[in-house]
Amino acid sequence: MRNSTYLKMGLNMLLHSKLRSWLTIIGIVIGIGSVVGILSLGDAMEEQVQSRLSEMDLTLITISPGYTRASSNMPGPGGGPGGTTTDVELTDDDVEALQGLDGIEYIAGQISGSEPVVYAGENATMTITGVDPQVWQYMTTLETQSGRLLEPSDKYVAVIGSGVATETYDQEIGVNQVITVNGKSVRVIGILTEEGQGDRSIYMPIDAAVNIIDDAEEDVYDTITVKAKSEDLVDGLMEDIEDKLMVSRHIIREDDQDFSVSASKSMAESVTEMTSSMTLFLGAIAAVSLLVGAVGIANTMFTSVLEKTKEIGTMKAIGAKNRDILMIFIFNSAMVGFVGGVLGVILGAFVSTLFPYLGMTMMGGGSDSGLYLAPDLMAFGLILAIVIGVGSGVVPAYRASKLKPVDALRYE
Repeated sequence: MRNSTYLKMGLNMLLHSKLRSWLTIIGIVIGIGSVVGILSLGDAMEEQVQSRLSEMDLTLITISPGYTRASSNMPGPGGGPGGTTTDVELTDDDVEALQGLDGIEYIAGQISGSEPVVYAGENATMTITGVDPQVWQYMTTLETQSGRLLEPSDKYVAVIGSGVATETYDQEIGVNQVITVNGKSVRVIGILTEEGQGDRSIYMPIDAAVNIIDDAEEDVYDTITVKAKSEDLVDGLMEDIEDKLMVSRHIIREDDQDFSVSASKSMAESVTEMTSSMTLFLGAIAAVSLLVGAVGIANTMFTSVLEKTKEIGTMKAIGAKNRDILMIFIFNSAMVGFVGGVLGVILGAFVSTLFPYLGMTMMGGGSDSGLYLAPDLMAFGLILAIVIGVGSGVVPAYRASKLKPVDALRYE
């Protein structure tokens, strides 16, 4: 027989067992739809993560007061397991101690606090961040949509986030407008582009911020930020920073460490690994439904073989070979997988369009993040369905092909 004959007979079997076939197909549709939808969500999440990571400066290292003991059960000087020290400070002495390290391009201390900000008679509490205007423009990835970033000669001026400029007050704040921060007049010299990070913040020179932020002290920082000369130097530089600060702060035992060193590069790698693991986990759950669909196809095929035993005997009696019977049932099971795959891909595409509206996006991507079904993912879903269909039909088809004509014709 020709392949076209196998296809025609397989299709005929599918069409003449409508209810059973469609119930079987539904299992494949759900399985393929789940796998395709979840993989589509995983691709979209990974794309958003990579997009955000491309905007990050992976050469930045942050030093914070207190030591996080997330993986240790030993009590720290500031609290029990998992706690952090709270009575330590980062000072200008720490900055001076680190300035001699190789691999550092820029280093600066930073302070922050929440203070009342008045504009056009309206009052709102905003986050004020004091940065070193000497180097901030070289260390930050923030960009202005109007005005400029801080420069070394600036003092009582501010660069504000787009949310502060357009959403906080009834009247929009523009460049060169004056706001009152904790009773001090501050001129706005720049407005940042909208990007989530920093939209609700106000950046000022640290010398002016010390006089504005309550409890702020001169030469005492909330964090120290280091920019490495290259991304490859980050890991080694983190170790050098820890060693240097341990010596300069006269800390002998690691248990007494009262500062933490973290890198944006490490956080980026953790987010990427977490996203991949979550996609793999969800995909494995969806694969269970595929297994159920495969069992359904095998069950349908076994039933079909039993129903058509006499027909198989007749075909063999008039000259059909074992291979012909085998291929007819294989084509039939493949068509069940194909139809289930097509409908499953359509279901997966439909589910993918719903994800943004269900809030299932990473990092606040919103509905504009654009979950879509890539052509290669559609092809993967279709091929997977056909493979499952063929794999599930192999055993029933083999048993059908091995039936003896006499036994098949006598079957009741």
